[in-house]
Amino acid sequence: MIQQLHVNNFGPLTEIAWKDLGAINLVLGCNGSGKTFLLKALYAAMRVLEMHRRGNDITPLNKLLFEKLYWTFQVDKLGELVAKNAEAPLAFKILLDDGRFAYSFGRETTRQIGNVHSTVPRREHNAVFLPAKEVLSLHHIILKSREQDAVFGFDDTYLDLARALMSPPTKGKNYKEFATARTDLEQLIGGKVVFDNTANVWRYRKGNAQFNIGVAAEGVKKVAILDTLLGNRYLSRQSVVFIDEPESALHPAAISRFLDIVAALAQGGIQFFLSSHSYFVVKKLFLLAQEKHLSIPVLSLEEEGSAMDDLLEGMPENAIINESIRLYEEEMDLALR
Repeated sequence: MIQQLHVNNFGPLTEIAWKDLGAINLVLGCNGSGKTFLLKALYAAMRVLEMHRRGNDITPLNKLLFEKLYWTFQVDKLGELVAKNAEAPLAFKILLDDGRFAYSFGRETTRQIGNVHSTVPRREHNAVFLPAKEVLSLHHIILKSREQDAVFGFDDTYLDLARALMSPPTKGKNYKEFATARTDLEQLIGGKVVFDNTANVWRYRKGNAQFNIGVAAEGVKKVAILDTLLGNRYLSRQSVVFIDEPESALHPAAISRFLDIVAALAQGGIQFFLSSHSYFVVKKLFLLAQEKHLSIPVLSLEEEGSAMDDLLEGMPENAIINESIRLYEEEMDLALR
């Protein structure tokens, strides 16, 4: 697992030192606070480490890092990622699998990253980033825009996911936790999503009927993505999964059931990083932490800086929680008048 994270002057993230990470980790913050940015930075690092020395690949680590940062954040030059008005360079470090991966660069950096260091053992597992918006209905557009047109628009989190979804299904017995999760996911969406190789399109299968993916609800398509990645074995017990706004397109009951599945997969070996601004997500994860005696570290990104908490120890103090409490107190005040 990723055990620690240190970030300085990386876009909107001025200074973060997040230690003692767990199987499920939650990033909270208002719009524009840097939640998605942080998840993308972590994802980019994981994919670089996974691609490095995989198979017969001999691409230098610093070149892999440049390509991944360039296509994930889609900036004209890397130096644009350095925090505005920062005097010190951008610096990023994670501790992973008892190894260390770190890099830094300054505002004038264009393509060449000189300071890159890794002692992380070669990884055979895959990380994946699940964006707030589903990708199944955009699948062919994503692949064309990047693989044929090579233009900015869909970043590498979308491209990597589109490619991962095309991994052929693997026959044989799946991990018990994965098989159970797939059953639960398919019950959640009332069917399953499959790829029609003949027509080259995704279809939603419900009972004996099949529908074009365009008629399926956004939440159905989003949940189906995780089901597909478990089914084709792209994900394994030591994968790292980043989910941006799990509450997007899901009603509260579905969020609760979806996070139950996340917790079961986390206990089966997958590490999760979630970003959210939903009270429902925070409250459900708090209840899971209490029920399962599970440490769920929380990073709150606020204007005045970042704060670390653990849902095992209680609900955190931040703007999302405070606003929810304020609305509840306002409702009670109206009811008692």
